[in-house]
Amino acid sequence: MQEVIRGLLRGAKRGVMTSKKGRNFYKGNRTGSMGSHTKHGNYVVSLDKVRTFVVPDLANCELKAYVSHRSDKFKVDPCTAEDFIATKA
Repeated sequence: MQEVIRGLLRGAKRGVMTSKKGRNFYKGNRTGSMGSHTKHGNYVVSLDKVRTFVVPDLANCELKAYVSHRSDKFKVDPCTAEDFIATKA
């Protein structure tokens, strides 16, 4: 029984395991590898492992960004390149 209590107290002192504590403990950040190391110390990126994101075409999307009904309604004319240059000068 004393060993169980002693074990519980030891575990309570340890706290959270981080990469700075412990020997050979590498927590990582869940990103995975994008390639491999060569025998000469270089790193080769494999295009099969690189993450690519497929974004749908949103040109005809009827959904709008959420705006609160309490906000004031106003209309802004589209800005042109000449307007931008005129404000800088």
